[in-house]
Amino acid sequence: MSTTPDDAAERHVPVLLQRCVDLLAPALRAPGSVLVDCTLGMGGHTEAVLEQVPTARVVGIDRDPHAIERASRRLERFGDRFRAVHAVYDEVADVVAEVVGEPVQGVLMDLGVSSLQIDERERGFSYAHDAPLDMRMDPTAGRTAADVLNTYDERELTRVLREYGEERFAQRIARAVVRRRDERPWTRSAELVELVRASIPAATRTTGGNPAKRTFQALRIEVNGELEVLARAVPAAVDVLAVGGRIVVESYHSLEDRLVKRELAAGATVSAPAGLPVVPEADEPYLRLLTRGAEEAPADEREANPRSASVRLRAAERTRPTPEHRRPRTSTNRPDRPGERTP
Repeated sequence: MSTTPDDAAERHVPVLLQRCVDLLAPALRAPGSVLVDCTLGMGGHTEAVLEQVPTARVVGIDRDPHAIERASRRLERFGDRFRAVHAVYDEVADVVAEVVGEPVQGVLMDLGVSSLQIDERERGFSYAHDAPLDMRMDPTAGRTAADVLNTYDERELTRVLREYGEERFAQRIARAVVRRRDERPWTRSAELVELVRASIPAATRTTGGNPAKRTFQALRIEVNGELEVLARAVPAAVDVLAVGGRIVVESYHSLEDRLVKRELAAGATVSAPAGLPVVPEADEPYLRLLTRGAEEAPADEREANPRSASVRLRAAERTRPTPEHRRPRTSTNRPDRPGERTP
């Protein structure tokens, strides 16, 4: 299934687009500067950077080969200023080592499911349309949402729904899922929406939108290992930044934002025990926060682009190298990862 660059631009409205560019641009003004767009998607943020910062090059990472194809088509006019890599974004250190060969000046992460994935109904991300229960961001590898529903026991399903969907009725839904699959396996999203609706008390269905929203979020996070990937990706992304480089992260639910906040705050905080007369250099902060808490989209953008309603943006600048004892401990380039990188 192909699309034109214009189609790509129309199908995706980047959230807080100009704010992201404004935060990244000061670090990208020197000739040869490199931004790593860890969640390339339809390429909207990358396009804006390439247009507005003529000194910058961008390496775009995405686990979805369809996104790589569409964004590459959209951005081909920029020639060798853009390079796409098929990878999961916690492999950012390996991608930078292979493609750039030195620290970079910017990293951008726009987390969560993309408009492309939601719009392609057959991928099963949307609870608004009946589709196969897939939900893989990389449709070429890994287990599907149907696999999770058909193989996890009630206890594990409850954990997934409660932790990743923050679902109050997780156990009730999980029990109904297991009971239903004893009759026939799970295959379609509309059936799941119907079961979730029937499992939740009627009095709680009157507010908060579609009651299946939390279940679909939980399954998507589990299928794609999103929180585990993010927990590895943020420290790895900070570690590939040159001094003076900047990282910008857009999150769309509290679980993501909590991980991002914790990692950036740790880098911006003295790590030595309180009360020392002199703070050792190795314990001094290596990040400077660029946002006061998490920034939200302004009211006019929330009205024009509903996806921006839940965004939380955080940004930081690297002020010095990461002390050795605070660097990520292991490489993310593991042979058991789904899919192969294709720089």
